[in-house]
Amino acid sequence: MRGSRVPAGPRGVGEVIRVTARPGSLFISPQSGTDSVWKERVIGRERFTASFFGPFLGMEKINFSGGEPFLQDRGEFVGQLVQFCKQELKLPSVSIVSNGSLIRERWFKKYGEYLDILAISCDSFDENVNVLIGRGQGKKNHVENLHKLRQWCRDYAVAFKINSVINRFNVEEDMNEQIKALNPVRWKVFQCLLIEGENTGEDALREAEKFVISDEDFEQFLERHKDVSCLVPESNQKMRFLNCRNGRKEPSKSILDVGVEAAIKFSGFDEMMFLKRGGKYVWSKADMKLDW
Repeated sequence: MRGSRVPAGPRGVGEVIRVTARPGSLFISPQSGTDSVWKERVIGRERFTASFFGPFLGMEKINFSGGEPFLQDRGEFVGQLVQFCKQELKLPSVSIVSNGSLIRERWFKKYGEYLDILAISCDSFDENVNVLIGRGQGKKNHVENLHKLRQWCRDYAVAFKINSVINRFNVEEDMNEQIKALNPVRWKVFQCLLIEGENTGEDALREAEKFVISDEDFEQFLERHKDVSCLVPESNQKMRFLNCRNGRKEPSKSILDVGVEAAIKFSGFDEMMFLKRGGKYVWSKADMKLDW
């Protein structure tokens, strides 16, 4: 096996690979990088291929998101990926972003010990607003389910995180009391962002123009919640997914075809912006010293 490092700053920044993997399509988006050594393993009927970095090569974190990770095999597939990344890749941090609607306690019983952080998307604590912006979960109350998931995270020693997208329909909401009661390790607050071909334009999968807020509106929301210590904001100026520098998503070639080193050149990764927006934080539950 052979690998070479790129010039880097302190360990844990330029030398570290963080990837976001979409379990449904096995798409992996690197956010920082160096040469890779590949490891493949068959898990059930699917092949999971990941850039394999032991501690000596610097990989520290993988995050499963995109679509809904618990859709496939009722969470069994992503559960096996989580277990594989923690047990065999020995990654310090393994996390999932989910809307929470399909997660059951039995999943925590089976895979909770391998998961460091569970991030739940919650844009409002008003159920009517959740329905209005597309976060409704049918007969299930999204806010009630959020509290249930919070308790399971306590019971099974999984760090709990909340992601919120601030938009036209929730920008006036005061979430201070609810967030403090849930006490997440991190509350990531995003400003609603337009991306050509994704949520705006002729080929868009959905239309988000009606959700957009101004920078001033977003700053007012942040000011209203300035006393929430776990709040981490991301505005339009700081936000980057894949390569969005030209106002639209421009995916690189698959790392399965060209490898991490070649693909990452097109990712739009900006190390200084990554640090400025708080991308490097305590992300292993072993280091959080939480009172479960």
